[in-house]
Amino acid sequence: MTLPTDPAENLAALIRCASVTPAEGGALTALETMLKPLGFLVDRPVFSEDGTPDIENLYARRSGNGPHLMFAGHTDVVPVGDEAAWTHPPFGAEIANGEMYGRGAVDMKGGIACFIAAVARHVENNGGPKGSVSLLITGDEEGPAINGTVKLLEWAASRGEKWDASIVGEPTNPHALGDMIKIGRRGSMSGAITVNGRQGHVAYPQLADNPVRGLMSLVDALLHPVFDKGTRDFQPTNLEVTSIDVGNPATNVIAAKATATFNIRFNDTWTAETVQAEIHNRLDQAARRKKYRQGKKTPVDYDLVWRDRPSHVFLTRDDRLIETLRGSIKSAVGKEPTLSTSGGTSDARFIKDYCPVVEFGLIGKTMHMVDERVAIADLETLTQIYQRFIEDWFGQG
Repeated sequence: MTLPTDPAENLAALIRCASVTPAEGGALTALETMLKPLGFLVDRPVFSEDGTPDIENLYARRSGNGPHLMFAGHTDVVPVGDEAAWTHPPFGAEIANGEMYGRGAVDMKGGIACFIAAVARHVENNGGPKGSVSLLITGDEEGPAINGTVKLLEWAASRGEKWDASIVGEPTNPHALGDMIKIGRRGSMSGAITVNGRQGHVAYPQLADNPVRGLMSLVDALLHPVFDKGTRDFQPTNLEVTSIDVGNPATNVIAAKATATFNIRFNDTWTAETVQAEIHNRLDQAARRKKYRQGKKTPVDYDLVWRDRPSHVFLTRDDRLIETLRGSIKSAVGKEPTLSTSGGTSDARFIKDYCPVVEFGLIGKTMHMVDERVAIADLETLTQIYQRFIEDWFGQG
């Protein structure tokens, strides 16, 4: 029986599955085919929620006597964009100049392919780890993240699954393998402010109430002063206004409403609740100022709506998990990785409620881009890192 020990072959099989969110596209079937010969029991639960697409997920476990390691990831990918702009077919897994091209090559089918190859080599060489290994794979990471990892974790935990540690195989390295391990993430929240004005003629502003003026005051309060200067483990909290919309095609009409959307990435100075309270306080104070609304006696009339669920800030402090992974990286590439909390959110924000979690995968330079690709040499190196980690974490190194 041939085991899936070649990460390039594993990745090619996954890339050829057009699993653009929310489509499974055959990717989970390909994974199941790789995992069953390794002794994994595979479940593929489908989760649903009104207003969102049904999502098929995969949970696979190879049981043993000892600690339980979870590898987490996703097989769904973002759309290819302009397919004509690709130099190689986005679902072709073609190799050119030592690189494999395809959507999901680094984000993050490549990480999954390498981990499976690492487990396969360990089984081939050692007969399997002294403990349990599971893969928790969703098809909803690039989508709403509602019917994926959150529900898959709940589903597995309700069946008695417990984990001692987790690695998420997201592409964490900015330039070269071994650059960076993610040991936490900032929190994230999005909101929309709508200012209610009074429509009128621009030549008679005294008869109207321009919502743009009020919105300028509120946006100014969100941007200044800074929320904090950062902490030992995290960058400064940062708020970005992502859209300002009046929806007014006329140049001689004062509109009735104006809306601004924003996203804030916050560090461990804050919780979701305290940062919401700070934003409400800033807006209420700004609404009473008359910086841009001279002559108006009433405060700015505004509504604030929080969009989606907040992602909470977290930091992993499990020394055994972190130091074992650092040692595995150093043995493979000869350098010490930086421990970082930079970047956006990932499914680690859900896993951290169940066990210590870190993130380490491929180089992220081409993720979500036209001609997403990965060096074949990097697939081999990442497989060696994962294999060494499995050996050392289970005490078989």
